[in-house]
Amino acid sequence: MLRITVAGFDLVARHEEERSPRTVAAVRRLLPLDSKLIQARWSGQAAWVPLGELDAGVGLEDPTSYPQAGELLLYPGGLSETEILFPYGQTRFASKAGQLAGNHFATVAEGREHLEEIGERVLWQGAQEIRFSED
Repeated sequence: MLRITVAGFDLVARHEEERSPRTVAAVRRLLPLDSKLIQARWSGQAAWVPLGELDAGVGLEDPTSYPQAGELLLYPGGLSETEILFPYGQTRFASKAGQLAGNHFATVAEGREHLEEIGERVLWQGAQEIRFSED
């Protein structure tokens, strides 16, 4: 299970290994990951964790542009920088370069009831500390 601590909340997500085994493996190599969660300007009710020019070593795998709240995506780079997308409501994944698709690698299973409040904190209070780790 993937543990996520963000904005004072503890969430647990299940890895989507059947859908995106290469992406799950790539994310596991990054753990533990400490960063900032910031509002995604172009994607609706979503925040993101910028990973810069990181080469995750994966291409598109089970890509989507319309994740549901709590469906975490890894965008492996290309039109925009590498990132983790953290949807907390209605989302259409995009950047200033246009619509993007990311790999659905995990789904929040515990703590989903906090997603909206996490999004509100990111939107109104700014960047929030986030930590991804594994049991």
